[in-house]
Amino acid sequence: MTDQPTLELLAFTDPVCTWCWGSEPVLRALQVGYGEQLRIRPVMGGLVEDIRTFYDRANAIGGDPEGANAAIIAHWLEASAHHGMPVRAEGFRLFTTETVSTYPQNIAYKAAELTDPVLAPRYLRRLREASATEARETGRREVLIELAAEVGLDLAALIGHLDDGSAEHAFRADLAMTRRFRVHGFPSFYLSVGERALSLRGYQPLQGMRAVIESLSAGALRWHAPQGGAEGVLDCLDRFGRAAPIELATILDLTPADLDRQLLDLERSGAIVRVSAGNGCLWERSCGGADCDPVTGLCRV
Repeated sequence: MTDQPTLELLAFTDPVCTWCWGSEPVLRALQVGYGEQLRIRPVMGGLVEDIRTFYDRANAIGGDPEGANAAIIAHWLEASAHHGMPVRAEGFRLFTTETVSTYPQNIAYKAAELTDPVLAPRYLRRLREASATEARETGRREVLIELAAEVGLDLAALIGHLDDGSAEHAFRADLAMTRRFRVHGFPSFYLSVGERALSLRGYQPLQGMRAVIESLSAGALRWHAPQGGAEGVLDCLDRFGRAAPIELATILDLTPADLDRQLLDLERSGAIVRVSAGNGCLWERSCGGADCDPVTGLCRV
């Protein structure tokens, strides 16, 4: 039996980049479809070092921290209409006079990675959700720690990495890698299979990514279609915790109408619940009474 080839995917990103948020359905679908043949490594690229000196000409974003928020949420809502991931405009306040950078979110992710590599992807997802769908001020240290607690990270270890400089050092290494790969925008992807590799800039739809992977691997990587129907929806929610409708539709290759029927039936049965999320929603498994998470130690009713 020959070993299966492995696809290494470097995902250059920032926790509060809207098109990175919009890429979640594609990356999750790739994880499901390629399984153990795929390894995704997020690389923190630090989108905004200081909003006061930052300027996005295409979207007129930058300058005064408080003033930039209106332009940012307008851009996020416009992007949401294209990529389908939910965004909350009410109460949106990403930048303030005290929080002028997205570097704290990047550094916090690296602290999570140093603390627990298994839980780190879950933390990155919570950073994205909290920023995009809950209008949380994720540039604040206390919010970053709260989110770490929510996913079950060891807070003493995480805070230690934040305070001793190790998380920032790891982030600076990611920044150096970002520059080495000549990445100037997010998301960007570097895919490699053995000696063959290529770079992709910007948001990529699933079919395009699959075509690139098929070409790069000369057909050696095998796509495994997920289970369909209600069982497929539940499997996705069991694996990922929460998912937006566009994520479920992308992963399971369902039309919006077919997905809506599945979700309605599962909601009526009490198996899943809808979580309001700005201009859309997320779906998660129903607790069905008291639910105690062995990872976070949280019991919910």
